[in-house]
Amino acid sequence: MDPTHPSGITDRRRFLALFGLGAAALAGGGLLTGCSREAGSRGSATKADAVKDVLPSYRPVDLVKPDIPGAGPIPQGFLTYPRDLVVSVPDKPGAGGPEIKTMSPWWGPTPPGLGRNSYLDAVNAQLGVTVNPSLQDGNTYADKLSAVLGARDVPDLLVGPNWEIDKISRFSDAVKALFEDLTDYLKGDAVHAYPNLAALSTGAWEYAAWGGRLYSVPFPTDGPFAFAMFHRKDLTAAAGVAAPTSTDELYEFGRKMTRADRGVWAFGSVFSMVQQYFGCPGLQNGWRRKPDGGLTHKYELPEYRAALEFTARLFAEGLVHPDTVASKGADEKQLFNGGKILMYQDGLGAWQGMQGEQAKVTSTFDMQPIPVFGAGSTKPVVWGSEKPIFFTFVKKGLGRARTEEILRVLNWGAAPFGSREYELREYGVEGKHFTRAADGSPIPTELGRKEKASQYDYLGGRVPVKVRSGDTPNYVQDYLGYHRATITHLEPDLFAGIKLELPANYSKVLVPSEDKINDILRGRRPIGDLDQVVREFRSGGGDEGRAFLEQALADNGR
Repeated sequence: MDPTHPSGITDRRRFLALFGLGAAALAGGGLLTGCSREAGSRGSATKADAVKDVLPSYRPVDLVKPDIPGAGPIPQGFLTYPRDLVVSVPDKPGAGGPEIKTMSPWWGPTPPGLGRNSYLDAVNAQLGVTVNPSLQDGNTYADKLSAVLGARDVPDLLVGPNWEIDKISRFSDAVKALFEDLTDYLKGDAVHAYPNLAALSTGAWEYAAWGGRLYSVPFPTDGPFAFAMFHRKDLTAAAGVAAPTSTDELYEFGRKMTRADRGVWAFGSVFSMVQQYFGCPGLQNGWRRKPDGGLTHKYELPEYRAALEFTARLFAEGLVHPDTVASKGADEKQLFNGGKILMYQDGLGAWQGMQGEQAKVTSTFDMQPIPVFGAGSTKPVVWGSEKPIFFTFVKKGLGRARTEEILRVLNWGAAPFGSREYELREYGVEGKHFTRAADGSPIPTELGRKEKASQYDYLGGRVPVKVRSGDTPNYVQDYLGYHRATITHLEPDLFAGIKLELPANYSKVLVPSEDKINDILRGRRPIGDLDQVVREFRSGGGDEGRAFLEQALADNGR
């Protein structure tokens, strides 16, 4: 799964395409008013209780007892791999019909396609129908999503990341025009025809509705946190430098570990995490409830100014890698893996894959998230949500038999840990795509790493779990330990369950405002310009967004 699951708009430069190129692409079709950012779009909010009557009936499927039980949004952890796997889907879901074309994002090297990939061959043989996946670059997925929606040329299964869908004005109009209404297939006990989909949480399904109808299958998050601050513990420990526990120590870390003459800098991107250390809100791009019940934006808060000043100092003193300073989309994963930067923010989903891959190159490689801390007496506020990461939509008009076949495929893809289907989906074929450690846990082979991406992973949901693998023996304990230590700082989601489609003017002002903030961070504008940025943000759509969000809360009695 993508390491970068952005919740801060600083990571969303890619969404410019939705506001510019996206509108142009959509102008040629009838979805212009449904998907583009046309002037005057005031947004909409569906009440949280509007979907209760269409939700699937929850029925869990538990095949293996966890070693570390989950709690709330924290997934279950498994330190041992089951020797005896269960068949979760006894009958092949496919009816031998035409191939199922899919489109989903992927953040990594492009794997071989159909006809050149033994992993795809093995899974499709079990499905009884050929799934032909189209993996698109996750960093530019907004462009592709905008294009296919505008052309009304969607595949049989389309995966939409929540952070991109949320930026498309009046997306519900596109949903109704292009995708199948799945309500009658899945509501209530009807979902029990697809038992692995019935095991998805009710909270995840609540987000899968538009206009009070189910139009998608959710992919639940495997933890509520958007990202963490990672450091190269192996390198910093060797230098005798401990992980920081305060913002003062964070600054000193930068001074001690930066060696520009050796091509090493302390930091990559860190501003979003620094904001959390200083207690800045992240809700819906930075809103916090005031004592009087209204909303205030982070730009207006002294905590944000302090976070901006702190991070600008890191840039000014040369503690940030030049590629990050240049704003050219630095490949910070590569820089981090190569020891060129020693600390940066990334999605927690990056952790296990990077650790396993890099440990094969450097046996001592150890990437670890830094425990969250506050700035002085200020308590940290950790951004996150239990909102599903992805939504899978079925093309409209395929007919009932074909739609049911596709739902059976999604049910197969949602097979839980402890099943044969799970192992095939996650690791491929034993002896070809993975081998086993002494304890039975799978270890990917080079062929497995080459051929297995997320061709089937994001197609519908799965009950999230964290599983020990032979190449990451400590990962599960470390992952769940970080979550348990951090969950108390999680920012409450005032908008949980409310379907929001943001006003056009508010959406359009977000990226330009962050561009101005980036100029301040990099010293191209003085800190004092923040006051002007706030005025321009408010007049350009920020105040309109504030009023819209306040009304959405009021309409839901919050």
